[in-house]
Amino acid sequence: MRQRPTLSQSRPWSPRVNDFLVEHFNLIRGLHILAVIAWMAGMLYLPRLYVYHTGTTLGSEMDATFKVMERRLLRGIINPAMIAALVFGLGLIMADGAIRGWDFLLKPWMLAKLAGVFFLFGWHGFLSKARKAFEAGQNTRSEKFWRATNELPFVAAIVIVLSVTTKYLN
Repeated sequence: MRQRPTLSQSRPWSPRVNDFLVEHFNLIRGLHILAVIAWMAGMLYLPRLYVYHTGTTLGSEMDATFKVMERRLLRGIINPAMIAALVFGLGLIMADGAIRGWDFLLKPWMLAKLAGVFFLFGWHGFLSKARKAFEAGQNTRSEKFWRATNELPFVAAIVIVLSVTTKYLN
């Protein structure tokens, strides 16, 4: 009877892809970090725009200006940066799996990082939905709400960075 390979023995990608990812690991890591910086910058700035947008009169020139700024920030910076961070992050996971096996995906540091990343994806979606509400003139959130939640992505970043940089401690 044939045994199934363990998680650390499986190689779901072609050897050429694995070789490329392993050989260019530092480049991929650098591009991932840059994409995350852009994504985080946008997700920290967009709620700040919502704070100021909340104080405008519906249909005013400032209301229209904020709608354009929010749309351009989301579509021009936040969305592409999130996609790049995801693609490069998956490349790092694949390279790590090829280098040291897949068991690292179940380590506490990686689970903490993934929890933070999933929160950021959810927050990104929440901000996107809020932009559509502002666009339609149907925002129901207060300036106080946007001020209070403005730093949530940074809290997630703290969890993510500390979980990765201290991974050998747990």
